[in-house]
Amino acid sequence: MKVQFTPSPRAQFLSALSYIQQDKPSAAVSFRNRTEQILRRLEDFPQSGRIVPEFPELPYREVTVSPYRFFYKIKVAVVWIVAVWHGAQLPKEPSP
Repeated sequence: MKVQFTPSPRAQFLSALSYIQQDKPSAAVSFRNRTEQILRRLEDFPQSGRIVPEFPELPYREVTVSPYRFFYKIKVAVVWIVAVWHGAQLPKEPSP
């Protein structure tokens, strides 16, 4: 299984990296490495993320790389990252 970002969450992730890098470049590198490691785990264990507690009826799951939440949907042989939120943000219902 492959992990892919849709365009909007890719921009959200890159924006988060840029923001972190402004204050502490080494923290940005660490965050990126942790994120890659956790997202790679989804290649073998796509169901390992939790169901989104705010929207349990929707077909989305999430993994956390503190302080960010990565929302995803499994479709065919791809884990699609559909949103990236800072943990302090309240998520809106994801669009399909």
